[in-house]
Amino acid sequence: MDRLRETTIARDLTVGECQTYFLLEISISISNFIRVNMQTFNSNVDSPSISATTGEPQTPLDVIFGDDSGLETVTSNIDSPSVSATTGGPRKPSDVAIGEDWGLEIVSNSVSCRQLQLVEDKGNTSHTSLPSLISRLPTEILSEIFLYCLPEDEDLVYASKQAPMLLTKICRRWREIAVGLPRLWCSLKVDFWYEDWKTRVSSHADWQMRAFGYDSWLKRSRGRPLSLRLECGNDWSELQRLLQPYVQQVSSLSLGFISRDGPFRIEDFQALKDLTVRKYMSGDYSRAINPSLSKLPVNLRTINMRNVWFNRQQLDSFADSGWDRLTHLEISVDGRHAGARILSLCPNLSSLKMTGSFNPGQTAEPVKHTNLQSLVLSWTVIRNFTGDPGLFQVMTLPKLRMLGVSHRGPWPHESFMEFLTRSKCSLERLVFDSQVWTTEEEHAEYATLFPSFEIIEDPDAVLM
Repeated sequence: MDRLRETTIARDLTVGECQTYFLLEISISISNFIRVNMQTFNSNVDSPSISATTGEPQTPLDVIFGDDSGLETVTSNIDSPSVSATTGGPRKPSDVAIGEDWGLEIVSNSVSCRQLQLVEDKGNTSHTSLPSLISRLPTEILSEIFLYCLPEDEDLVYASKQAPMLLTKICRRWREIAVGLPRLWCSLKVDFWYEDWKTRVSSHADWQMRAFGYDSWLKRSRGRPLSLRLECGNDWSELQRLLQPYVQQVSSLSLGFISRDGPFRIEDFQALKDLTVRKYMSGDYSRAINPSLSKLPVNLRTINMRNVWFNRQQLDSFADSGWDRLTHLEISVDGRHAGARILSLCPNLSSLKMTGSFNPGQTAEPVKHTNLQSLVLSWTVIRNFTGDPGLFQVMTLPKLRMLGVSHRGPWPHESFMEFLTRSKCSLERLVFDSQVWTTEEEHAEYATLFPSFEIIEDPDAVLM
């Protein structure tokens, strides 16, 4: 009946109420444990029990030391000059302290035994109450607790000492609950690469074993949307085969290119909505990355490629690749004309974070973007002390509401004001990092023009 009652309660409670119920149960258990131990200790110390030797009521010290006969023996031996059993002469106090202090040892042993008994009683009480409480928790509450065990700031890896794998190794009930909870298995980091050709055979055998574990992990998601982080230093075909049964589940995907081998074909991931691309190699990586972006899935709306650089020629190759469906983009570009090309390539963008390296000698065609509402720019200008990237001279953004700037150098105030006049946008927020060089007069003007004008000390915070 108690189990049925707890299950009924858990089913009717919200998540927040379930957490409160669990904490209340834990508090009650701890309170009971403290009360039992305090009652046991008080009964032993405060109750006037009868001494076995004197017949008189025992004091608290009597209880702690046991019977005081041993102490009396030691006292009488020290005060009276009795005969030594070893020398035949009168015993000195030092003889008792050094050679024949068995009475004091009895007292010391009695105290030690009592201490061990108290510690043992305390340990037995705590070990029997807390596990029994947890074992009585309804499955619904344990499931919520398991979800809170997942790491928050790191990718889930196939590791026995980290949740969710750790939860399957505690007991049979925990394993059944964890394996049957799909939300525990919806995120995973998978890496696959060989250090060199000599270790290729042994690494491949190791990969087959890990692939079996990855597949078991993904099966437990039971069709729920997946968030995967893949890092590969060799041929992506092994990872493609592993993920083939789950391509329609993947909604978030992070690709880490460790070598120039590739590409990774993402056009089959029709449920993909969020893509992150990272590179961990120098030199020409376009052979691996660019073909991976040549045909985007129809539902993909967000791409983050902050540490991947593109020039105008590379961007032109994506003209018919589905980039026009993107609404959020983070990218790095080489050249003013590449920055303007992004706006024409992605007409449905509402948010753009762009890092650029601009040369004042480059030209760009004017571009008008009617959907962009948030723009964050970070740039360096080659051989130009004015700090003007030239983008404000070619962009027209009538719906822009937020502009963030991270730049170390002069701020092109005049070009910016001409841009505002031409765009006729209702800019609501302007954010600079502290390295942007502006005057107090410009600060005062911006504070008057815009509802929100901020200067942030951390340059990276502007790009977040």
